[in-house]
Amino acid sequence: MSVKYESQLREPLVYGDKTYHQVTEDIVRPIEAKPSKLWYIGFYIAVALLLFGVYSVYREVTYGIGQWNLNKTIGWGWDITNFVWWVGIGHAGTLISAILLLFRQGWRTGVNRAAEAMTIFAVMCAGQFPIFHMGRVWMAFFVLPYPNTRGPLWVNFNSPLLWDVFAISTYFTVSLLFWYSGLLPDFATVRDRAFTKLRKRLYGIAAFGWTGSTKHWQRHESLSLVLAGLSTPLVLSVHTIVSFDFATSVIPGWHTTIFPPYFVAGAIFSGFAMVQTLMVVVRKVFGLEDYITMGHIEAMNKVIVLTGSIVGVAYLTELFMGWYSQNKYEGYTFWYSRANLFSPYGWSYWGMMACNVLSPQIFWFRKMRRNLFVTFFMSVIVN
Repeated sequence: MSVKYESQLREPLVYGDKTYHQVTEDIVRPIEAKPSKLWYIGFYIAVALLLFGVYSVYREVTYGIGQWNLNKTIGWGWDITNFVWWVGIGHAGTLISAILLLFRQGWRTGVNRAAEAMTIFAVMCAGQFPIFHMGRVWMAFFVLPYPNTRGPLWVNFNSPLLWDVFAISTYFTVSLLFWYSGLLPDFATVRDRAFTKLRKRLYGIAAFGWTGSTKHWQRHESLSLVLAGLSTPLVLSVHTIVSFDFATSVIPGWHTTIFPPYFVAGAIFSGFAMVQTLMVVVRKVFGLEDYITMGHIEAMNKVIVLTGSIVGVAYLTELFMGWYSQNKYEGYTFWYSRANLFSPYGWSYWGMMACNVLSPQIFWFRKMRRNLFVTFFMSVIVN
């Protein structure tokens, strides 16, 4: 009697040797069943944070941008900080969807939906902050290059603010198409299982008549590859343009050519950390441990330690150039204002170094990469 042995080179992407029917049941259950207590807890926390954000924006619009400590000498405040952060965390979704698809990385399928959805909402949030930064929100359309009757008064194409408009709108459009096209088979699955006419009708409209035929899958694959090809340059270009908000200024410490690659690496770093934060919570709340496996968690932690190290090199390069250039303004900015532990910004600078550069190095150890508590804690620390 022969015995069958299997030598597995990689961990399975789905645990439990499940059938397609079991996979469908497990994935659709959160949509069809009533929300759990954990879901309600997360929802109430999110609503509380949203209301606090609405109140903050209300004060800024009502009383002016001075609420963000903007004045004659401080041109940017919380607005540019939040803008860069929101755009940054959105990069993980595009990278997981586009670049990992082109490289045929099968593990992306466990996390790409959540990462893409995070990208959509992150870009929507990011696009608001340049508008609020202008103070008069109701005049935001002035930054759009539309036909008007103001004669020679038009948008300034040399302004990074206008570059942001084009970058964010393009990024949002392509990301939305990528996210929605990937959901078509899922909408069709939920449509076919719908138990009310209204539910069936709504999901039927969302599914665009998807039948699951060979022709549909062929076109879906072709569209995914085309969108991946369009999205891949966006991963590099969008945050490069965002970095120009700083790099095109004359402020010491900002006027530097290292910002584009530095910002792109930092965006991927921050984005993957945010995906980890969400995935650890989602797999617990919705019981998806068999689909978001420790293999997925470990793979993303490897990307975090890589990009965190690249960001660390960028930080050290800034310090080196502040010394090597012998420019007194650059030297003051990097060595006295930031690197000096006893300066007003010393604590925040070294806190940033500890969180973004030193802490991810723990993921060199496989045991740490596969530890959920360490992963969640480090993902929060990074962001």
